[in-house]
Amino acid sequence: MTRLDKIEQDIAGLSHDELARFREWFEQFEADRFDRTIEDGIKAGELNALADAAL
Repeated sequence: MTRLDKIEQDIAGLSHDELARFREWFEQFEADRFDRTIEDGIKAGELNALADAAL
């Protein structure tokens, strides 16, 4: 069994309340990860062309 298989199995075994809590946590985790990706892109200058075009 792979690590991902184990995670999927564990998630499938969560109660309704646990699944709701996990979903909230995961949504925040994904949002934070997206924000870091954008911030890293800004710091690296990867979005400068888009900002220039917008102005």
